Amino acid sequence: MSNLDIHFNSEGWGPVAGEKIPVFGNVPYSHFDKKDKIGRPADFIQQNYQAFNQKSHYNRRRSDEALTSDFLHRHDAQEDSTFQLVDTSKAQSRHKHAGAKRAVGRMQQRTTQSRNGRAGGKSNQQAQENLSQAARNKMANMRAKYTDRNGMKKRQDRGKSDRLPSLAIGADWEMIDEFDLSQLLKLVANPPQVEDLVRCGFVDQYDDSYDKLTTRLSKNIKRSENKIFYDVTSSDDPILEKFAVDGLGDIFATDSIISQLMASPRSVYPWDIVVQKLDGLIFLDKRENSSFDYLTVSETALDPPIATEDTEVFNYPENLAIEATMINQNFTQQILVDNDENRKSFEPNPFFDEAQSVEPASVAYRYRKFTLGPFKLIVRCELHAWTLKRNEEQYMTTYAFNEWDSKYSAGVNWRQKIDIQKGAVLATELKNNSAKVAKWTAQSILAGADHMKLGYVSRVAPGNPDEHVILATQLTKPKELAQQINLSITNIWGIMKMICELLMSKEDGKYVILKDPNKPIMRIYSIPLNTFEDDDEAEAEGVVNGEEAEGNDNVGGEKE
Repeated sequence: MSNLDIHFNSEGWGPVAGEKIPVFGNVPYSHFDKKDKIGRPADFIQQNYQAFNQKSHYNRRRSDEALTSDFLHRHDAQEDSTFQLVDTSKAQSRHKHAGAKRAVGRMQQRTTQSRNGRAGGKSNQQAQENLSQAARNKMANMRAKYTDRNGMKKRQDRGKSDRLPSLAIGADWEMIDEFDLSQLLKLVANPPQVEDLVRCGFVDQYDDSYDKLTTRLSKNIKRSENKIFYDVTSSDDPILEKFAVDGLGDIFATDSIISQLMASPRSVYPWDIVVQKLDGLIFLDKRENSSFDYLTVSETALDPPIATEDTEVFNYPENLAIEATMINQNFTQQILVDNDENRKSFEPNPFFDEAQSVEPASVAYRYRKFTLGPFKLIVRCELHAWTLKRNEEQYMTTYAFNEWDSKYSAGVNWRQKIDIQKGAVLATELKNNSAKVAKWTAQSILAGADHMKLGYVSRVAPGNPDEHVILATQLTKPKELAQQINLSITNIWGIMKMICELLMSKEDGKYVILKDPNKPIMRIYSIPLNTFEDDDEAEAEGVVNGEEAEGNDNVGGEKE
């Protein structure tokens, strides 16, 4: 290319006014101001755009500029005549005409039936009688789904109210980390090496007669008034304290706390865990008098229970949690053979005092050490019973689903389905209680249980929260149930490894892991060392003065 002799404009933008450049021929010059908004690559719609919005400052300025008519679009009729439109519409087939004729015939038939019904009323009555029982049941279920007991339409915004946090955030707390719970599902780690340290307590044998239960052969739930249940936190466990002094581990916790962290991506309700780190050793604890050990009900349902003016008090979420916990404790003891000869005993129960007038519940505490890379996690796990399978002694954990009101729990009526479609009932419970089932499965995997015994317990009547019956039981393996609920073993250990690494990297002090009440977010706060201690001292002082202190009293027995 030859060099061009172009004079640069030192006083403005573009060529000098009046200058002609031969190399461009007769192409006219169109002024361009770099302050213009470059919104369109071409001016093909300039005229239409100005007509559409003549008041636009941008269009007024553009029309006032020296726009050359050579760059404007002109309609060429001769060129347009070379294009032809192609009919791409499909021709109507004879089948559509036939379908239309059938639809008209059905409409005429319905009109005739309607006239006959108005005339004598016999045709309409006969049509109602011809409806199948299944269709009438389906219509009744649909009415019950969208209406309450008074026939009023249910509110569609139920469950959207903001929940309160499980713990009020102090002004002197400092947030040090925040996680989106959905991101935890991407974590992966290999299952750790496991070592049994010691077993304490005892377990009774499972009663095989409960495998034959049906809706007609159901059994009433009995209160275990002569049994005492313990839910001692990690820092108050003498066995864990001894392991910490001996230097056998780095992090100490209970299976309920670890399973809560493992199932945290599925949780909806708020919860909190207290972390205490001293001399490099970490204890994961629950708060005193918290609702951490209460079982949630329909937490992950499409329409979870909420407290409103139209809801009975016993169907409030807090009362449902107490009812579910009571059912679970009583169920675990009722399905056992009460015979000392069939009892498997281990080291003495570390929480039982022989001076007490009741006996401890059938629970074996299995202390296990999990090696997660450089960290050693010691967990107190629970086994609830043992059974004989193929002449081999195997241990199991036992849990109970509870039906409170199928109309409000987005479930199915157990008494109609459980005998013939137990799988449908289980699938509904797995959907409505995904977080709770994930915790149960994680606890069973931590304890090394061979089986999980699931019970189906229902109210005698939907309006009676005090009396319950066992309708059926089901036996499954923890790993098989984990696959069924899509609970990845590598993922739950990936979550624990990440949390262990995070806590071990922090300085000695006191922390709180807090689940947001309304968002899938988990936060970690650094708190003063004396946090929560003032409440414990006030409670102890109230007991000494004869005042009645609030607590998580066990509904089936006592609780420490």
